[in-house]
Amino acid sequence: MTFLMVVGLDEARELSVVGGKGANLGEMLRAGLPVPGGFVVTTEAYAQAAESVGLAARVRDAEPSELRRMLAGAPIPQELRDAVADAYAKLGPDVAVAVRSSATAEDLPGAAFAGQQDTYLNVVGVDDVLDAVRRCWASLWTDRAVSYRRERRVDPGGVRIAVVVQQLVDADVAGVMFSADPVSGRRDRIVVDAAAGLGEAVVSGMVTPEHYELDEDGALQKWTPGRADVVIRTDAGGGIRHDTAAQTGGRLLSASQLAKLAGYARAAVTHFGRPQDMEWAIADGTVHILQARPMTALPPEPRRLNRRERVQSMIFSEYLPVRPYPMDVTTWLGRGPADMMRQITVYFGIRGAFTDYLIEEDGVVTGFVPPHMRPGPAILLTPFKVIRKALRFHPEDAPHDPRLARLLAGADELDALPLPDLSWRDLLRVPERALALMDLSRDMRIDYLPGTAIAVIRLGVVTTLLGRRELLAELTGGAPTRTAASERALADMAEMVRADAVLRELFASKTPAEVVSELDRFPEFSSALDAFCHEFGRKETASPLLVSPPTLAESPDVIIGMVAGFVDNPPQDDRRSRSDDALARLLRHPLLRPKWLQRAVRHWVRAAQAGVAYREDSHFHFTASLPALRRALLEIGRRMQDAGVLDDSFDVFHLRWDEVAGNHDVATMNQATVERLRGLVVARAARRAELAGIPVVDVRDVFRRGNEGDAVVSGAPAGGGTATGPVRVIREAADFHRLQQGDVLVCPYTNPAWTPLFLRAAAVVVDTGSIASHAAIVAREYGLPAVMGTGDGTAVLVDGETVTVDGTTGRVTRG
Repeated sequence: MTFLMVVGLDEARELSVVGGKGANLGEMLRAGLPVPGGFVVTTEAYAQAAESVGLAARVRDAEPSELRRMLAGAPIPQELRDAVADAYAKLGPDVAVAVRSSATAEDLPGAAFAGQQDTYLNVVGVDDVLDAVRRCWASLWTDRAVSYRRERRVDPGGVRIAVVVQQLVDADVAGVMFSADPVSGRRDRIVVDAAAGLGEAVVSGMVTPEHYELDEDGALQKWTPGRADVVIRTDAGGGIRHDTAAQTGGRLLSASQLAKLAGYARAAVTHFGRPQDMEWAIADGTVHILQARPMTALPPEPRRLNRRERVQSMIFSEYLPVRPYPMDVTTWLGRGPADMMRQITVYFGIRGAFTDYLIEEDGVVTGFVPPHMRPGPAILLTPFKVIRKALRFHPEDAPHDPRLARLLAGADELDALPLPDLSWRDLLRVPERALALMDLSRDMRIDYLPGTAIAVIRLGVVTTLLGRRELLAELTGGAPTRTAASERALADMAEMVRADAVLRELFASKTPAEVVSELDRFPEFSSALDAFCHEFGRKETASPLLVSPPTLAESPDVIIGMVAGFVDNPPQDDRRSRSDDALARLLRHPLLRPKWLQRAVRHWVRAAQAGVAYREDSHFHFTASLPALRRALLEIGRRMQDAGVLDDSFDVFHLRWDEVAGNHDVATMNQATVERLRGLVVARAARRAELAGIPVVDVRDVFRRGNEGDAVVSGAPAGGGTATGPVRVIREAADFHRLQQGDVLVCPYTNPAWTPLFLRAAAVVVDTGSIASHAAIVAREYGLPAVMGTGDGTAVLVDGETVTVDGTTGRVTRG
């Protein structure tokens, strides 16, 4: 079976035999690319070594370190030793080689496994080659490789490893090359990173390489000098050494070398049919291609947005801060709030809103396309509909509408269901019932939003005509809302903490998660927390359009983090008094001296306040059935886990609703269906992992900014005034406790669950959103300077640095 132990690199074909790296190198050799020669120690050799030490019996239970020790001591059979010796001799007498791992799960689309297994350079002699082969086998079980495979659902019992032994190129200069721009996604760009010596310095991140951006023909578009303090060279006795780099001051690569590299990049793309991540080396003026793998985490090609598309993208960038799962798309996203908004816009004569805006590949959302909103024939009736609704339905009456009572009662009924005791058929009805409650929210919004819009527009016109436009935000910010009530409840819990020395010490010395684990010692506070979860816990923590993220009630550590922020700094919510003061200032206007005009203005202000409150509270209420939907889906997932379909109950979110609901009884599901569903979960999980670093909506393309002088970041001015303070980057709800009084809140997005943070922040800077977004509206109510749609504020601004936020000009400068 010697032919199965070692194959020449030019004969390497089957991934299951030679691994991903070996198969790709063989393909490139046969395609005529300048790949150094060599051979592959196949997966069969690894399998025999693993069998000889009993690895299969331990692979699922043992720690990776144990598996590495087992393989490091595996005996080398004589037939393998002879086969390697023969193949090595054909390369030349004691030739220096590179010994590289080539796993069967490596270099697959969506899972490059770059750097997960080991590589050994400048290996000389058969004994040293065999020793390096054995170390490569062991590296299949490094902690990082095991973790990477687990994340991508690669079965540990099925993975094998081959080892590529390749003539070493003693490079003068080497590096990596991408056949597409890995940052922007442009397919008409080629990106080359280069450093002196062996390319390991670039691959390992040891140096800052020279950076070249080329067009498709290899013409230089941009060059950035590198900074290399060390250079990796081959050592005469084998192995490598780190020398001090000589600073040349010039470019390492000539125009002709760049053109040649670009040609090889194009050839690889043509051959493999997708963008490639390649390693290359140049020795004595000759270019060599050392390996290639499919590019992963490559953003979609950028598209130029018109003004309408940019506005649409601004809205969705807030609503889609995380990638939807297939279950999101087919339940809450597809049939919940987004579909509610689609139906509302259709009612008022607008077509195309909230439709066809997600790009899906095999069930996974891969991108976003701004929806094509356009007026339909019914738009001619819209003015009459708006007027009729506004005359009949007043926002101040919405809290007493019987439909709201039915909505909340229906949500309470669903929350009270004993889901584990339901039959499979009854359990499948729960998501349908939860989604059906959205109809009540839709009908109420259709009825009350026209009055809301007219009330706010009317007050805006009045303040503008009177020259008091600057008072509008304060005038409309005084109405009581469910969000304001939740803030008061948090403040009350903070007061309980201040009154109890032991509890206060616990909050001061422990993380929010640790506090939650010890709350049994404080029954009064625990009862207050339970009451808060019952009253306000139906809110989302990430997006109102998604069911996959936990709700606020499921995240007690997030609530504790918000309470902790108020313990030493009790919130001062003066929106009501500021609204009253603004009204008093408005009424002092000379044109408003007549009593009947003052009465009219007061009525208009109250109507606008009620409208703003309805807008806020209707958002709060349309998530009423979200917890029941999420609980039902997780219970469905648990039963599918018990049936062997899923490895974890959360995996149900990788499936579409129709793929789940089409099964009449999970307990009697046939094996073919089990395998089909498991395959869908594995494939979609791997695809999501590949896309993990790519936002659904690319905010860099949406929020384009010109030269803003000394501004560090800039965006849309959304709240007047200026404030200076230390930056605090808050990326998700779990970070809420980190925001301190007077910090500048810098975040990727916000939703109503973030509102309590505004009571502690000095100013707000958000990557996404517009002047009409939730964060902007709340910031204006609180009188906070706010800058929206910076695009990159969370990437540019650094925790702790002092900045000044100008909410009037939309600029953030360093303090």
